[in-house]
Amino acid sequence: MPAIQTDSSPPGGGLEPEPRRTSAVRPGDRIFSGLSKGAGITLLVIMAAIAVFLSIRAAVAIEANDGNFLTTFEWDANASPPYFGIAVLLFGTVVSSVIAMVLAVPVAVGIALFISHYAPRRVAGILGYVVDLLAAVPSIIYGLWGALFLVPQMTGLYSWLDQFLGWTGVFAYDNTPARSLMTVGILLAIMILPIITSVTREIFKQTPKAHEEAALALGATRWEVIRMTVLPFGRSGVISASMLGLGRALGETMAVATVLSPAFLINISLLESGGGTFAQNIASQFKEAGSMGRDALIASGLVLFLLTLLVNGAARLIIARRKEFTS
Repeated sequence: MPAIQTDSSPPGGGLEPEPRRTSAVRPGDRIFSGLSKGAGITLLVIMAAIAVFLSIRAAVAIEANDGNFLTTFEWDANASPPYFGIAVLLFGTVVSSVIAMVLAVPVAVGIALFISHYAPRRVAGILGYVVDLLAAVPSIIYGLWGALFLVPQMTGLYSWLDQFLGWTGVFAYDNTPARSLMTVGILLAIMILPIITSVTREIFKQTPKAHEEAALALGATRWEVIRMTVLPFGRSGVISASMLGLGRALGETMAVATVLSPAFLINISLLESGGGTFAQNIASQFKEAGSMGRDALIASGLVLFLLTLLVNGAARLIIARRKEFTS
């Protein structure tokens, strides 16, 4: 009688589950994770230390200030008692940065689209190299170029704007040297243009090819492909690149100090002298500032610090609220 073989496999004929293997964390992974966390914590500690230092020194100056820190149109921090305010500096910083962004961002997006989707490969490589090279030029070089070349060339443009748009008051021009907030804004736009273009170009290159090919297969033109796939995919990247350029525009010092002819008054005309920026005022006033004058400059630096944090925080919120582009 043949022996009966019993099947000891579990019901359903399945195989027995293998025991779960616990993979040990490698020492290199632990070291890298610790270094990454340490770098992040160190960065937060440095930022907090800067904020505490600026706040302490700013509190001393604001307490001794005989004027209103937010609304006073004068800066005489070395007087006794000191009398200073940031109204003019805040106006000049915001206006010049807005002018720079309005001029630079559309041009940067256009250049990035041309390099990434229109130009032949060899031409795109040359243009990309030139853009990256311009992004590395020191700001003092731009400042010297602006003072020696850009300022004299602005006279004709400002006269033309005054002739046709002078009635608005914003573009009124009195034939003085063109060392105004408009000139500063144009110079800052030229400075931040390579930065925004370089980052935006790399973002546009990451657009999934499947999306572009699907749009072409449906009969879309090249511009429709860009409008329906490239621009939606790169929207958050363009915002990030713009905020990076805005950060440089807000804190630019030497180029602005070389070109601008500051005056502590808010002029409705962008083509005439008037205004100033936080960074330019710190650079020009620091050498002659006493102890209280330095604290006043530190107080203005704290405002610029907070303004930069607010701008970057707003950019992060805009990016976070945007739905992810599904691939």
